[in-house]
Amino acid sequence: MGRTRTAPAPDSAAEIRFINAGCQNWEHGHFTAWRHAAAEDNLDFVFHYGDYIYEYAGRMPGARGWGPLVRSHHGGETLTLNDYRARYAQYKTDPDLAAAHAAHPFITTYDDHEVENNWAAMVSQQDGSARFPNRVPNEVFALRAAAAFQAWYEHMPVRPSARPSGTDITAYRRLRFGQMLDLHVLDTRRFRDDQPCGDGAVKPCEAAGRPDAQLLGTTQEAWLREGIRGGQGHWQVLAQQVYFAPRLFARGTRSMDSWDGYPAARQRVLEMFRGREGGVVLTGDVHRAWANEAAPLVEFVATSISSEGDGSDAQATAPGILANNPHLKFNSNRRGYTLHVARQDRLEAIYRAVPFVQQPDAPLTTAGHFVTERGTGRVERA
Repeated sequence: MGRTRTAPAPDSAAEIRFINAGCQNWEHGHFTAWRHAAAEDNLDFVFHYGDYIYEYAGRMPGARGWGPLVRSHHGGETLTLNDYRARYAQYKTDPDLAAAHAAHPFITTYDDHEVENNWAAMVSQQDGSARFPNRVPNEVFALRAAAAFQAWYEHMPVRPSARPSGTDITAYRRLRFGQMLDLHVLDTRRFRDDQPCGDGAVKPCEAAGRPDAQLLGTTQEAWLREGIRGGQGHWQVLAQQVYFAPRLFARGTRSMDSWDGYPAARQRVLEMFRGREGGVVLTGDVHRAWANEAAPLVEFVATSISSEGDGSDAQATAPGILANNPHLKFNSNRRGYTLHVARQDRLEAIYRAVPFVQQPDAPLTTAGHFVTERGTGRVERA
């Protein structure tokens, strides 16, 4: 059961309230944050940035694997259409997730785990690189991706235009909310180049600096450029998946799966906003909350619903990352979601958090509250 809602009239100046959330690993914890999200008042929509399911095989108690084991996935790793359908069916049994769908309209896209971790176009993570020497041929991976896209389409509240034909799928789209906000929903997986430099957090190699590097692909990038140029909303919001702002780690490494692996593509997006006020990026993927400045844009990164378990007030490496990157203004390693309120002159980001997910019934707290004033490109504490 789900709910939808009519958007404000084109001439409406009403404020827009929405949530950014995703990364809900069944095995790592309870979806308590969705229960709290369901209770939020007067939401216009929930943007689910992706990782609605995780593709990994179910673990038995005591088995080793990534992250804590609170409850087990059914079955093995998802490879076929029936596998993916069964995994969505399991996730949909969660009562807190069901409550959120029943309470609010969802605007959904996908990230990597709806198919396979860190996939890129029709290249599997198992790409024959030094990290993954057992290469899965592209034509074999395409069969898996086609099954994943079909199951995603069947289980998400998306438009008929997103119906896949094999591996051909158009998930990017644009939604307008009165005069206040234009939401550009992006696909940062299907049309990108394979991650350069062997993927992972590494020192950028020559391939990362290619001027023709593609993360959105030429067609989607042109569509976005035209949408930004003709956008009428006070806020132009890029609703997408992977970390946008530059982020330098220790020893000069950067994440090749993020926009740092495609700096020329990021620069082309930044150029779309030169001389334009109100640019905001919504992000997920990294299982931590961040608030960043990426002039002339600002970026609000939502943490995970459950992925990586309880977490902590701040990740252990956060002080060093913040020191190396003064444009990054906030970090929280708790689970939860971000509530946003868009008004004509400002957009708020309220980082809702739960102190634990490995046990049920966690209370709701606020980990941080930030605001960007339109035209400043700055993130300030509210």
